[in-house]
Amino acid sequence: MLEALLAGVTDPSQLAALGDRRLQASQEQLTDALSGRLTEAHRLVLRLFLQQIDQIEQHLAELDQALANALAAHQEAIARLCEIPGINVRTAQYVIAETGPRAEVFASAGKLASWVGICPGQQESAGVSVSTRSAKGNWMLRRTLSQIAWAAVASKGSEAQRRFHAWRPRLGTQKAIWAVAHYQLRVIWKVLHDGVRYRSPDTELLNQRALLARAKRVLSGLRKLGYTVSITPPSFTPAPGA
Repeated sequence: MLEALLAGVTDPSQLAALGDRRLQASQEQLTDALSGRLTEAHRLVLRLFLQQIDQIEQHLAELDQALANALAAHQEAIARLCEIPGINVRTAQYVIAETGPRAEVFASAGKLASWVGICPGQQESAGVSVSTRSAKGNWMLRRTLSQIAWAAVASKGSEAQRRFHAWRPRLGTQKAIWAVAHYQLRVIWKVLHDGVRYRSPDTELLNQRALLARAKRVLSGLRKLGYTVSITPPSFTPAPGA
């Protein structure tokens, strides 16, 4: 719609028809919102903003490619992290850049959580707890983990979503999502430190088609950055009498 406005389209109905189906607004609401007068000064400002967005997206793509090249030797670890709900290629690369491909410097998941600063604080005075605020840590990784937690909670049928719904009535939304981030970090440590693949406790209950679609999206993202990965189907052992 912004590109059409910039091109000189003024008909509100024609502009509203360009709206994405995910917009939570009816065609009548969009038509009403797009009824107005766009001057040349408005178009100039709009053009400058769109050019700025295109430039930022280009810079992000260049940074993503540079990061992918730097971490090419660790593509197997990146692929394993991407199997965890809530983690995409970009966040997997950032986690490995911060912790290392095997998280070797952290002897346990608890030590990693403490370094990140995602553990509840234990500030006491005269035997009385005065604060449970998390200690300061790697704030950039903390923010990334928060994004991972929200994405995992939005992943239908995931263990993170189940835990969030179980914790939220008692802890509240913010503390519950922080607890999910802590859980996700412990899973990340296990996958990296022990070199294992992620296996959700409820994998068998998830829809097979949804899992395959997610795997294809992950593979597509990895291949766009130059990684060479493939899916290996699990071995099948027939049940007795089958």
